[in-house]
Amino acid sequence: MSLRFTRRWGPHRIAYHLRLHRSTVGRVLSRYRMPKLANIDQATGLPVRKPKPKRYEVDKPGRLVHVDIKKQGRIPDGGGWRVHGKGSVQDLAAGVARVRATRAGAVGSRGYRYLHHAVDDNSRVAYSEILEDERKETAAGFWTRANAFFAAMGVTVTAVMTDNGACYRSHAFAEALGANVKHKWTRPYRPQTNGKVERFNRTLATEWAYAKPYASEAERAAAYDTWLHHYNHHRPHTGIGGDVPSARVHNVTGKYS
Repeated sequence: MSLRFTRRWGPHRIAYHLRLHRSTVGRVLSRYRMPKLANIDQATGLPVRKPKPKRYEVDKPGRLVHVDIKKQGRIPDGGGWRVHGKGSVQDLAAGVARVRATRAGAVGSRGYRYLHHAVDDNSRVAYSEILEDERKETAAGFWTRANAFFAAMGVTVTAVMTDNGACYRSHAFAEALGANVKHKWTRPYRPQTNGKVERFNRTLATEWAYAKPYASEAERAAAYDTWLHHYNHHRPHTGIGGDVPSARVHNVTGKYS
């Protein structure tokens, strides 16, 4: 242990010096909970606690809404691989349909559906719809309805953040935002800039989209409104101190179109 403290040696060098196996030295260092060399002060040898990056959050609902689209493969009637197993006839048929739709560039293809999200940065209240494509007119129409949803709960949206997708760069989407809503963009190749909606995507994947083996796309879609209501009104969120999103927006509704 003294070699670690006084000379800042790693397990390979200590093992060579003491004529021991490197794995033996590693187990000893682990047993005494010795930090990695990268995490100790080179002058004192003491552990250095690296501060976690500060999580940003706007100060009130509406100051920033994160908007995004999640592309999701359809479940074939009768269920996909989660029901019948990977490599099954149903799984292969669904895969072929998605590939053909992608190659054809089909709009509103039978291979995919598109989840359009609007997540409030402060409260984490989410408005979401399952739509058939990600065209500019579709994205613009979604935002118009999302903005009405927030307005109905007394929230005035003043800024929206999106990625650089074509639908969000369109005149149609700009017109839907209007002159009073600032359009912010995520940094290229930095999805964490839009981290709150990315986190929402992971949550819905775990707790709704793949929570159980659905027998059809219609069955899964029918469960979405119920899950959204649970997310907004009953599911505690660690990012806001264990509160539910609706606790920060007192007159949030439970209706989704």
